[in-house]
Amino acid sequence: MKNKYRMLAVISGAVVLGDQLTKMLVEKSLALHQSIEVIPGFFSLTHILNPGGAFGFLAGQSASVRRLVFLGATLGAVGLILYLYRKTPPTHTWLLAGFGLIFGGAAGNLIDRIRMGLVVDFLDFYIGNLHWPAFNVADSAVSIGVAIFLFHLILNKLPD
Repeated sequence: MKNKYRMLAVISGAVVLGDQLTKMLVEKSLALHQSIEVIPGFFSLTHILNPGGAFGFLAGQSASVRRLVFLGATLGAVGLILYLYRKTPPTHTWLLAGFGLIFGGAAGNLIDRIRMGLVVDFLDFYIGNLHWPAFNVADSAVSIGVAIFLFHLILNKLPD
């Protein structure tokens, strides 16, 4: 059982550390809205501050409304992930890892929201003028963790 929670600490800790370090590097290396093309016509590092959630959700709302909604949603998600993690047997290693990724990603973006009231994004994928919304390491971890969870859900491999 101890190893199960050690796994959560290691995975979520690595995500938070990687997320915060990459955001710090972007903030120190790129001016706001500055972009460095990495793969021409496909990928750039672009320093963006996102006041909203995924895809700019609630970006037009006041800072206090966003802070309250995102803090509540994050705390609810973290509580749910911890509950699901506790219920998941140690033999479901991939599912536990997925929950660790979600937990770490939520924590990484929460740190930004508490620190600045918004989130630093910098991974900018596009084809021509069609851009996917910029994202960060925390967003990537949450997306991969959710994909692992959905894979288990679809294959009916969730614990009882």
